[in-house]
Amino acid sequence: MNSPPATGPLSGIRIADFSHVMAGPYASHLLRMMGAEVIKIEPKGGDGFRNYGADRRYDGMSPAFIAANAGKKSIALDLKDEADLAIARGVIARSDVLLENFRPGVMARLGLGYEAACDLRSDLIYCSVSGYGQEGPHRDWPAIDNIVQATSGMMMLSGDEGDPPVRVGFPIVDTLTGQTAAMAILGALMQRERGGGGSKLDVSMFDASLAFMTSALTPFLVTGKPMSRMGNTGYSGLPTASLFTTRDGRQISLGVVQPPQFAALARELGHEEWLTDEAFATPDARRANFDAMHAALSAVFATGDAADWEQRLSNAGIPCGMVRRVDEAGALAGEGALVDLEIPGLPQQSVQIPGPGYRVAGQAGPVLAAPPRLDSDRAEILAWLAQEPVA
Repeated sequence: MNSPPATGPLSGIRIADFSHVMAGPYASHLLRMMGAEVIKIEPKGGDGFRNYGADRRYDGMSPAFIAANAGKKSIALDLKDEADLAIARGVIARSDVLLENFRPGVMARLGLGYEAACDLRSDLIYCSVSGYGQEGPHRDWPAIDNIVQATSGMMMLSGDEGDPPVRVGFPIVDTLTGQTAAMAILGALMQRERGGGGSKLDVSMFDASLAFMTSALTPFLVTGKPMSRMGNTGYSGLPTASLFTTRDGRQISLGVVQPPQFAALARELGHEEWLTDEAFATPDARRANFDAMHAALSAVFATGDAADWEQRLSNAGIPCGMVRRVDEAGALAGEGALVDLEIPGLPQQSVQIPGPGYRVAGQAGPVLAAPPRLDSDRAEILAWLAQEPVA
């Protein structure tokens, strides 16, 4: 296609993206930021996330849609129409990866299942994302982020013992599943590069969540005892890895879990007697006397403001962070952590989205075009399909 040359490790890789909403599109979004070309094949009404949310000024280009679709190309097809289905097959035949997140069996009923797709390209990487996998007794259960947060046990990890279930405050299952799918596709691309041919990938939101929860699930699998809910106290169960309210009413999160860190904290706070006090001197003692240690720390932190404590303790090498709102956290983003976009037609045309979450030394971060308007690349895609394939 007549597009500016892509840069990045996946330059030259093309993805036929039949996915919608978040989990699938986030996977192709990560791959797009690595340089892959993504052709977004949408229904005639568009991806359901295009009009997501209550602010009608963003219809067609909602913030949720922007979050996972920058730099892609869009063509709207009715896959039950033979002519449109032929276009979809043409895109698949010239793509390296097919990504979809329909209910299990839907792509096969449309004539685009794994075997049919491999007839179009034998070394295709075919990645299916679903709630509970393509096989098994739960394959037909519908699932969205908050459902899998519930069924995976995730909702019972936050909060304190006795609290009602607590949903993680953003669609974490969608994004972790997208990240898992992107990782699976990268592995399959490497395998194919080494002569291993194509792959059929089955990415389950449920299984991806269990993998993501390894630090909570593995202790049960090893010991047979489920973890207790620990609220705002860290995984260590130590009172020195907890939340404290400061003089200005803001809160800080302390992460002191290693003995040298505790020694540094005691010295920095002017309480070296803690190092010899039998109630506090060892990690086990601090766990056994959790409330007393927490109360002692609370009294100290109540004498200063959160930002001052954060600066002071961080400068001393003691893990500490002020609790921020999301809008405040953006100010901490390092160079290249956010990607600038220009999206005509929005109330604010210049916007930003998060980058891939890492940097490569000596290389600039991703430069992305705006997310596509529905069907905006139809003419270009049809012209490309009309050309003779490059051998």
